[in-house]
Amino acid sequence: MKSKILFSLALLLAVSTFALAQKKSDNVFQTGAGAIKGYDPVAYFTDSKPVKGNTAFKTNWKGATWYFASAEHLATFKANPTKYAPQYGGYCAYGMSEDHKAPVEPEAWSIVNGKLYLNYNLDVQKEWKKKDADLIIKADANWAKIKK
Repeated sequence: MKSKILFSLALLLAVSTFALAQKKSDNVFQTGAGAIKGYDPVAYFTDSKPVKGNTAFKTNWKGATWYFASAEHLATFKANPTKYAPQYGGYCAYGMSEDHKAPVEPEAWSIVNGKLYLNYNLDVQKEWKKKDADLIIKADANWAKIKK
């Protein structure tokens, strides 16, 4: 009986430690295809649409590989990456407003007050856009906790 309790406690500690490690990760931009699934973060601002990056134009920043449609976009990003990188480490902004991490689709995006926000999908994006100002306040507060 005592060994079962000790085993249960050890298992609980291991799961809790893993969950905390996941929550504290700051390498959140990287996916198998690179940051933003290989899309060019600068294009959202300059072309007003998602544009797939080219493997010839890439850089590493914050532990992730970022791809760009052109050498000009690459240079623009390198000059000020925090201006172009998506908020909340590239996680869904709506999900972050609800205090959880969620993946994104590059086609579900918006720029609010000069910042790039990504969403889980186009349906979530519609809900996000209805009250983005209020959701940004919540998401900012949650991100401050989660990113630590």
